[in-house]
Amino acid sequence: MITVTGSVETNLSAEKAFAFMSEFENTTKWDPNTPVMDKITPGPVAVGHKYHAESEFRGKRQTLVYEVIEFTDNHIKLRGENKTVTSFDSIDVRPNGSGSVVTYTAEFSIHGPAKIIQPLLKPAFNSLRDPALNGIRDTLNSLAAA
Repeated sequence: MITVTGSVETNLSAEKAFAFMSEFENTTKWDPNTPVMDKITPGPVAVGHKYHAESEFRGKRQTLVYEVIEFTDNHIKLRGENKTVTSFDSIDVRPNGSGSVVTYTAEFSIHGPAKIIQPLLKPAFNSLRDPALNGIRDTLNSLAAA
């Protein structure tokens, strides 16, 4: 399994930051490598809620279906899957003064013949980290300033 994780500080309150981040359709607003994230399940976010995602990875567009598998007041975990990869994405938000700290963790498990080269793919997955974290910080700070 390949794990990519990081945290950012934001001026947005923990409550507002988590409300925004837990609506996973907002991913397109902060992750430059995810041009499509559509809600499949209507209504408020809850365990079992599903999303259709299209992400750019190594010059190719990958389609995944995500499902919310854990959801609390400050934590959401989703499982995304297609024929070549399973991804577990977790978002945790905690207060930090009047703002918050957002921690994003993505765990990737490769399937099929490509599994043998999984260790070689770690740098490619790690290259997704900083653009996403910068996007989270900048987007949440712009919401705090609005």
